[in-house]
Order: sequence, then structure tokens, then C-alpha cells
Amino acid sequence: MRRLLHLTSRHRAPSTNQALGLLLAFNAGAVNAGGFLILQRYTSHMTGFASQLADGAVMGQGTLVLNALGAILAFVCGAAVCAVLVNWARRHGLRSVYALPLMLEAALLFPFGLMGAITLTWHTPFAVPLTVLLLAFIMGLQNAVGSKTSGGSVRTTHMTGNITDLGMELGKMLYWNRQPKALRPGVRHDRERALRAGGLLAAFVLGGVAGALGFKHLGFICVVPLATVLFVLALPPVTRDWGRWRGVLARQR
Repeated sequence: MRRLLHLTSRHRAPSTNQALGLLLAFNAGAVNAGGFLILQRYTSHMTGFASQLADGAVMGQGTLVLNALGAILAFVCGAAVCAVLVNWARRHGLRSVYALPLMLEAALLFPFGLMGAITLTWHTPFAVPLTVLLLAFIMGLQNAVGSKTSGGSVRTTHMTGNITDLGMELGKMLYWNRQPKALRPGVRHDRERALRAGGLLAAFVLGGVAGALGFKHLGFICVVPLATVLFVLALPPVTRDWGRWRGVLARQR
């Protein structure tokens, strides 16, 4: 229980940021890959949606524009909600600063896993099922959590930055320092940065494999274990803050 408390504690360390980042990257990979099997869309891929928005506008295809706009707005709203929760908890001195967004993510994943097939029939003004907007919101929420806890160094829902970091560190590692160190400092790679980027990439891919297999053979119910892990991670600090929560809410009435 104490380790779980440290993992989502407001007092951060590189080790806890990395451990939480790996778990969230696995979770994002599973939801993203599984969602693609169901929806034919990668719901964390905002670069693709931004390109789709531009393409749809140029080609005059309103449906493409609405699809992309809905996903982008949902992702932005998820990140915004995370910022609101984190800053609200900080202002009131709560321990569950980063646990609150994870608890919300778990609360959204549970019903999605239990009745996700039903939400595929619920269409929205953006010409996509509610499931697409829900997953995009969750991915925005989770990506903001990773960014908030690590100061922007851990990215869990999209791998472009991590692959770029890994490539740059590999380039530094392979660089041949021909001049003596006395004349000019040699090029040195950042081992921790390379391991962090490689670990997050590996966790995302493994999560994608697990999510694809889970959605293929079990359906939406495979999301429930992912939600359970997030709930367990968020529960210790939220439980410890319960008394403070009641006091804060009482003062705001």
C-alpha cells in the first residue's frame, strides 16, 4: 500500500515518474490498439486527426471535418479537466493531486468496458459514436497526467516524442569523438533518457498487443482490468484525503 501511495503521491521522484509512466503507457497502448480494432481509429493520434481536419476542409468533406474536430476537442477537454483537478487539489493541499485524474479515468473506463458495445450506437453531432469521443477524452486526460507528474518528460499516449528522444540518444552514442577531450568536450549520450524513452515505447507496444488480443477474443470487457489497476493506484491517496475532502467541500458551500 505504501508503494502505491508513493506512485501517485504529490511528491515526485524520477523513479516514481518512470514507474507510473510505464503503467500508463501500457494502458494507453492497450486502449489505443483495442479501440482501433473496434473503431478503425487510433484515438490518441491527434496529429492524424489534425491532418484529417485540414484534408476534410480542403476536399469539402464535412463528415471528415466533424470527425476530426470532435476527437480533438474531446482530447483537449480531457487535458483541461486534468489540469483543473490537479490545480484544485494543489490549492487545497491534498495528497491526491495526481490520483484524482486517474480515479476519473478509471470511472470512465469501467462503464466503457461493461457496456461499450451499446455506446457504438450512440451517435453524436460530430458524426462519430460516443465511444470515439470518450476514448479521445480519456487519452487527453491520461497524457496530461503523465506530463504533469514528470514536468513534461514522460509522454504516455503518443510515441513520436519518445521515438525521437531514443533516436537522438542513439545518434549521440554512435558519434565518433575524434578530437581529444582537452580541445573540445566529447559528445555523450544520456543513458537515463534513452532508457526512459525505450521503456515507454516497449510498454506502449506490449500494451497494444495485450489490448488487441483482449478486444479480439474478449471484447470490451477486457478494459475492466485496466480500469481496476488505475483505481487501485488512485485509491490510497484519495482515501487518505477523505477527511480533508469533506472539509474543503463544506467550506465551499
